[in-house]
Amino acid sequence: MATGLRIGPIFYKIGTGSLLHSFFSTIAYRLEDNKWGSKFPFLMNELYQGDLSLENIPKAKKELNEIRALFREYAPDRIIWDIDDLKQQAPWGKNIAETITSLSNYFITSDGRQFFDVFEKALQTGIDIQKPIRIQSL
Repeated sequence: MATGLRIGPIFYKIGTGSLLHSFFSTIAYRLEDNKWGSKFPFLMNELYQGDLSLENIPKAKKELNEIRALFREYAPDRIIWDIDDLKQQAPWGKNIAETITSLSNYFITSDGRQFFDVFEKALQTGIDIQKPIRIQSL
């Protein structure tokens, strides 16, 4: 089942729900001291719970940029696959491409694009077409 970001009629495919959950789990554990949404409320609380309102998309864009910058400081082995089960590992384990140098480029969509680039494009699309963003599984 593909999970992605829906903006009106446009769907940006991310990949599996577990990959998306891993992204948010890593943010909460590494950047928010295990306090979900304490530093990045628009992405972590609003969007992750289902919908990001149009008025909060610019704030979420700022959060995403800050997260990307902070993730550059973390090695790929600092990934959190599931905040509810810290022993859980990514399905591929430690078998990752040499080009993955930090958490900022660890997350790759199912069609091979940089997760942060796709996420940023989805947020900009929401602004451009004046529509909220929803996490959706197909």
